Amino acid sequence: MKHLEVLNEKQREAAVTTEGPLLVLAGAGSGKTKTVTHRIVHLIHLGIAPEQILAVTFTNKAAKEMRERAVALIKRFARPDQMSSGGQPLVTTFHSFGVRTLREFHEAVGLPRHFTIYDRSDSGRAIKKAIEESGYNPKEFEPRRMLSIISRAKGDALSRDDFMSDAASYPDRVAGEVWEKYDKQLKDERALDFDDLLLKTLRMLESRPEIRQKLQERFRYIHIDEYQDTNKVQYEIARLLAGERQNICVVGDIDQSIYSWRGADIKNVLQFERHFKNAKTVLLEENYRSTKTIIDASNKVIVKNRNRVPKTVFTNNDTGEKITMFAGFSGAHEAEYIARTAKNTIDAGASPSDIAVLFRTNFQSRALEEAFLNLDVPYQVLGVKFFERKEVKDVLSYLRLALNPGCTADLVRVINTPARGIGKVTVLKIIEGKRNELQGATAGKIEAFEQMMMDIADEARTKKLSDTLKFIIARTGIEMTFKKGGTEEDLERLENLRELVSLATRYDDRASEEAVEALLEDAALQSDQDEIKDKEEKDAVRLMTVHAAKGLEFPYVFITGLEEGLFPHERLDQKGVDQEEERRLFYVALTRAGKKIWLTYAHSRVIFGSSRVNIPSSFLADIDADLIDMEGGLTEGSGKRRGLLDDWDDSFENVIEI
Repeated sequence: MKHLEVLNEKQREAAVTTEGPLLVLAGAGSGKTKTVTHRIVHLIHLGIAPEQILAVTFTNKAAKEMRERAVALIKRFARPDQMSSGGQPLVTTFHSFGVRTLREFHEAVGLPRHFTIYDRSDSGRAIKKAIEESGYNPKEFEPRRMLSIISRAKGDALSRDDFMSDAASYPDRVAGEVWEKYDKQLKDERALDFDDLLLKTLRMLESRPEIRQKLQERFRYIHIDEYQDTNKVQYEIARLLAGERQNICVVGDIDQSIYSWRGADIKNVLQFERHFKNAKTVLLEENYRSTKTIIDASNKVIVKNRNRVPKTVFTNNDTGEKITMFAGFSGAHEAEYIARTAKNTIDAGASPSDIAVLFRTNFQSRALEEAFLNLDVPYQVLGVKFFERKEVKDVLSYLRLALNPGCTADLVRVINTPARGIGKVTVLKIIEGKRNELQGATAGKIEAFEQMMMDIADEARTKKLSDTLKFIIARTGIEMTFKKGGTEEDLERLENLRELVSLATRYDDRASEEAVEALLEDAALQSDQDEIKDKEEKDAVRLMTVHAAKGLEFPYVFITGLEEGLFPHERLDQKGVDQEEERRLFYVALTRAGKKIWLTYAHSRVIFGSSRVNIPSSFLADIDADLIDMEGGLTEGSGKRRGLLDDWDDSFENVIEI
């Protein structure tokens, strides 16, 4: 079969194993997306209707890539009679699947079709309010911490009552009280947060057998990508969808499990054969991305972990360049070296977007940005999301409120944006249902606002999405406000809104309300990786955390801040260092690179206002000396080196002389 000819032996084995549970343990760069997409095509060749195939992954970027590759392969290899139904496989993320399912069966869970999706900032605002309503001080019980506790419990498929029955610590008991107030806000505003999108879906599948059976019949073949990152709720959703057929193929790599802090359970991979009887396991071990040097180094690092399924990644690529290790005198010196080396690499012919600079924690980006600015090297920091810009959120809030008038959070956000002379007392009366108490000029202002919202709702239900957004920007007075302001910041914000309209044209081929739903869903569920622009849009060096780099690849990679306490990272809470997960994170960082890696650290670094003297990361000693070239002070010799800690005194002296 031609569609299988491009696969290696193990990839082909995974692709043709179509019935029953299948675990594909795919090493970094081993072609897992290629394997899954060819498996989908093979299912269609066997006579399976495309719309009966479901593939679920974790980020919009990964889903988009898999969807595009699957569609291209189907067009290339599927016969017309195999596509007679006109359907396509559903390739989506877990959260988007939840949104899709809850919208379809919204009456079963007591929601309007146009329910609001809270993004993280919405949830943060609501949690702060819930803390205050519970009688606690947000400065004492930090909203992000409270939200994290509640989010973790929801990810573990716990109800609030279940959580409270086991809440042993005082913060947990407080979180349980806050949870009650928080959920009431969500219910009153007819909204769901990220975790509810999955938990509500699970509860519906558990309690409504007719819906569960309908979905099991609809999706007879299920694929779950990045299975090592699934939590309890995601595992249970997958299990229930698989049903008695158990035609479920999961693809994962224990060595890349780096999200335990948000509930990912490595046992979902380790115990797959126990969860799904008669499961088959296929190992993909050939790496197509990296040089032999990079693969040898990453294997040396990860082999020290105990909680893993043994596998040895290999490659037939060239040996490639050695890994460069650099020791800076300070964090600023380290950053300057990275920016200068990136500049030299670009001058030698590399594109800026071929280069990634990875760091363990976000605070490290400041010194790096300063160095890149000083040397005039184009760069892009992942993390400042387009949809989180104030002016963009304002316009989207108008859109959400038009279709979900019960969302008081959106009402409060936009009723005086731009200023309309509507005071807080007036807003409170509207929220409390005392609209009839308003009189005179105040009543007139509210009537004008309500008429505007009705006009926006009419546009949203009948016009193209891009036209609706243009209407909102003009009708609300936002455009005129920015034009009158005339400052550089005002004009930049107006440009952002024009970019929003341009982005909306991608949805203009859909029915009006469906387009609105799709845009609002994408905005709420955006990940850091979705901020990466096409090379033609912004050819720049990527600066990001290692977590954000998961699933990406670059020819040239800098891994920075390799110091004990920073990477491996010592958490500020009582949990200390999770040595195995930190090693997996370092492994992920190494395997992002195709051609060349630089490993850097600083002898001293300013953290929280204090200068700290560091020792090199213990992970550096895991890599064989013959794979490394030393720069910046680590002693060099005749191909041999002492332990990194022994080299410390020498390297500190040498780096001062640089």
